[in-house]
Amino acid sequence: GREMARHEILAKRVKIDVYFADPHSPWQRPTNENTNGLIREYLPKGLDLAPISQGYLNAIARQLNNRPRKCLDFETPAEVFAREIMNFQPSVALQT
Repeated sequence: GREMARHEILAKRVKIDVYFADPHSPWQRPTNENTNGLIREYLPKGLDLAPISQGYLNAIARQLNNRPRKCLDFETPAEVFAREIMNFQPSVALQT
């Protein structure tokens, strides 16, 4: 999709390698597929999303971000994210 059209610039700026899963290969992106399954518990496939409020979507996000995950040693995504932010050491001065 267009969201990664400039992946080469991103990779160069933050010094990372960018990889793409092959089309129709869900086993190559297990975290994405697992998250989709969790979201489907709240929003079944084929559901009309037009009447769904932003508040309800925010509540789903809060529940999922505070749900322990086996792949995170039963920590929640929110806990892991908070720890990573606390340990973040910028390597360059931020521009203003």
